[in-house]
Amino acid sequence: MPAPKNFHLIHQLSRRIRITSPVLKNDQERCYILEIILKKRPEIKTVRSVYALGSVVIEFDPAGLPKRNLLILLDAVLGNIAHTQVEQHKQQKKEFDGPMQEIDLAVEGMSCASCALLIEMVLKRDDRVKQASVNFGTSTLTVIGQLAKQDVAVKVNELGYQTFATDTLSQRKKLIGREHERIVKARQRFVWSAILSLPVIVVGMTMPTSRWLHWLQFALTTPVVFGSGWTFFAKAGRLAKQRTANMDSLIALGVGAAYGYSLPSLFRRKGHLYFEAAAAIITFVLLGRFLEERAKGKAGEAIRKLVDLQPPTATVIRDGQEYVIDVDAIVVDDELLVRPGEKIPTDGIVIQGVSTVDESMVTGESLPVVKDAGHKVLGGCVNGNGALRIRATAVGMDTVLAGIVHMVDQAQSTKLPIQKQVDKISAVFVPSVMVLSAATMAGWLVVGAPFGFAFGNAITVLLIACPCALGLATPAAIMVGAGHAAREGIYIRNGESLETAAKLNVIVFDKTGTITEGKPKVSDFFKVSRLGEEKIIMLAASAEHNSEHFLGKAIVEYAKELSIELKPTAYFYSETGLGITAEIDGKKLILGNKAWLIEQGIKVDGLLTVASKFSGEGKTPVYMAIDGKEAAVFGVADKPRPQAAQAIQRLQKLGVQTLMVTGDTEKTALYIAAKVGIETVIANAKPEQKLAIIHQFQSEGKKVGMIGDGINDAPALAAADVGFAIGTGTDVAIESADMTLVHGDINKVTEAIQLSTDTIKIIKQNLFWAFGYNTIAIPVAALGKLNPMIASAAMALSSVSVIVNSLRLNKA
Repeated sequence: MPAPKNFHLIHQLSRRIRITSPVLKNDQERCYILEIILKKRPEIKTVRSVYALGSVVIEFDPAGLPKRNLLILLDAVLGNIAHTQVEQHKQQKKEFDGPMQEIDLAVEGMSCASCALLIEMVLKRDDRVKQASVNFGTSTLTVIGQLAKQDVAVKVNELGYQTFATDTLSQRKKLIGREHERIVKARQRFVWSAILSLPVIVVGMTMPTSRWLHWLQFALTTPVVFGSGWTFFAKAGRLAKQRTANMDSLIALGVGAAYGYSLPSLFRRKGHLYFEAAAAIITFVLLGRFLEERAKGKAGEAIRKLVDLQPPTATVIRDGQEYVIDVDAIVVDDELLVRPGEKIPTDGIVIQGVSTVDESMVTGESLPVVKDAGHKVLGGCVNGNGALRIRATAVGMDTVLAGIVHMVDQAQSTKLPIQKQVDKISAVFVPSVMVLSAATMAGWLVVGAPFGFAFGNAITVLLIACPCALGLATPAAIMVGAGHAAREGIYIRNGESLETAAKLNVIVFDKTGTITEGKPKVSDFFKVSRLGEEKIIMLAASAEHNSEHFLGKAIVEYAKELSIELKPTAYFYSETGLGITAEIDGKKLILGNKAWLIEQGIKVDGLLTVASKFSGEGKTPVYMAIDGKEAAVFGVADKPRPQAAQAIQRLQKLGVQTLMVTGDTEKTALYIAAKVGIETVIANAKPEQKLAIIHQFQSEGKKVGMIGDGINDAPALAAADVGFAIGTGTDVAIESADMTLVHGDINKVTEAIQLSTDTIKIIKQNLFWAFGYNTIAIPVAALGKLNPMIASAAMALSSVSVIVNSLRLNKA
C-alpha cells in the first residue's frame, strides 16, 4: 500500500500497532473522535491514545480486519477528521482560512503595565484571536489564533506602539541594541527635564511675588511639558480615541490640569501657580522610567547572554571559495568553516577536521568535548584549537540555542494564575482613580475649601496612584526567576510550572538515565545457545544498532570493544519500554526484558537463575532469543549519578514523597533505590502504568512532579503537574516536559522547587507593597495631606521598588 498521508506507523505486531499523527497531537477532542469511530468496529479490541504526543495504540483481530485494511481505514478516518475540523473553522471564521498559529513579536513604546493590558485587551476583542498575552517586563507579545503576523502588528501600531520581529537570534540582538538606546534616551530626557525643572521647583518653594520670576517659571516649564513630557500627552490622546486609559492618561491629566490652571493665573496676576508641580511631575516620572528601564535591563540579562552566544557572521564554502555571510543567510546543508577560537554559527555535523569544542554555555558540560567527522555540534559553542568543516543541519529558530532562548522567552512572558486576578483589578484601576480624583475635588469644594486647594488635592490623587506597580509585581518576578533558572541550567518552558513547583509534594523518578548516569556498560554475558559467543554478540549488537535505548547502545558499544563487525538488519521493530524484534542473516531475533520475550511466546527458564543474579547485583538483564528459542542474557550495569542520593535526601527534607517507577526488573530497581535512598519502588512498569500512577496521585489531590529522559517517560512527563526532563534525554521527553535540567543534575529539581518558592514569595511581597501603597497613598492624597510633587516622586519610585525587589531572586 502507498505510504499513509495522515500518520506514521511506529511499531507493529501481528495483533497490535502504534501510530503517531500530527492530526491528533495536542488535540484531545480529535483523539476522542478517533476512538469512538474505531471502537464501532468489532474487530478492534482496544484503542489507547495519548493526545499530548498524538500517539495511538490499537489492538485488533487480523482475521476479521487485516493489518493492511486497518492502515487504509486509519488514513481515511484521520483525513476526514482533519478535513472536518478545517471546515468547521471555515464556517466559524469566514475571514480567515489559515490554521491556528503562534505569533511572537517585540513591542516598543510601552511605558507601564497598563499599556500591556491595553494591547492585550484590544487583541482579545478580535474574533480571530484565541489567546493573547502581552508582557510589559519583557516587552513581548504572544498571539495564538488565525491572524497573520502583519495584522497583529497593524493592530498594535494603531495604538501607538511599534512591533518588531523576533524570529531569529540576530533580530533579538538588534532588539537588545534598541533596548540600550532606550536607556540612553530615557536618561537624556530625564537629565534635560531635571536641568530645566530644578530652578522652577526652587523658585516655586520660595512663593515669589515678582512677576519676572513667574514668567521664568513659565518659560522653563513649557519646554519640560511640551518637550520631555510630550509623549505622555500623545499616548493619552491616542488612548482617548480608543476610549481607554492607562498610566499615561493619569500623568497627562495631572500635568495638563496643573499647567492649564496656572496659565490664567499668570495672565490675570492672581491665583496660585502650579508650574513647579507640572515640571516636577514630569521630571520624577521620567526618573522613574529611566530607573525602570535600567532595572528591566538587568532582569533580562539571562536572555542577552544566551543571544550573544550566536556569532553575527559565518564563513561558508561554496564552489571551493570562502565567503563571509550574515548568520541569517545560512541554509541547511551549507558547508561552513569554523576556525580555531571561533563560535560555531549554527547546529551541524562535522564533515572534516578534529578539534575540541567548549559546550559549557549550552549543555553545561564542564570539559571540552572532542569532535571529529560524524559528530554533532551546536551553534553558540566555542571551537578549540583545530579547524572544523561542518554541514549545517538546522538554521534560524530551529537550532538548539534558539530553542533554549524561545523556551526562556515563553517562561518569562507567561502569566501565572495569580496574575489574572491582578489584571482584573488593573483593568478598572485607572478609570476608578479618575472618578476618585473628580470626587476629591467636588468633596473639598462642597465643604467650602478654596478652589486651588481642592484642585491640588485632585491632581495629587491622579499622581499618587500607580497601576504600574500592580502590573509589574508578577511579570518582573517571573522574568528574573526564569532568567536565574536559565543561568543555573534549568530551562523553564512556562511560567505556570514556576508557580506550581513550589506546591509539589510527590516526585516520581524514572531510573535509567535519570537516577543512573544513562551510560550503561555490558558487564556480564551468559549464553545457552549452541551458536558461538561472538556470533550471538554480533547478532544482538546489529539488531540494537537501530535502537535509541540506553541498554541497546550498551550492547553495541560492547561489540565495538570486541572489534566485532555489525551486519545490516532486514527487519526491525521496537516496542517502547519492552524490547525489539529484528531479522539478521535470516535469523529472527528478540531482545528485551523478560515480559517481552514471554509475550512473544519464548520460554526463558534456562536464563532466569543467571538473570536473577545480575538483578541482585544492580545490573539490568537483557534477554535474547534466536529463532524462537532462548539464547543468551546480557548483564548491563549503570551507576547512580554521583549527586542522586543527595538530591533524594534534599527532597525528603522538604517533605516531598519520592518513588521510583521503572520498566526495569524489581531486583535491579530495588538495588539502585537502596543506593540513593528511595523506599518506594514500582518495577516492570510500562509507559501507560507510569501515566496511571501520575493520575492516581493527582486524583488524591496531590501535586506530582515527574523526572524522566526517555520516549517511554513522555506521557507521564506531559501529564504531571510539573515534568522535569533530563537534558541529555530524548527530544520527545524534552518536548513533553515543563522544565529541562540541562546538565542532567537531578539536584536541580530541589533548586527549581526552592526557586519557585522564592519567586512566589517575591510576587506576594510585590503585590502586598503595591496594594498597600495604593490603599494608603490614595486616601492620604484625597485628604489633602500630600504635595503633588511628593506624590509624583512616590508614584515613580513605587514601580522601581517592585523591580528592585524582584532582582533579589538573582541572589537567592
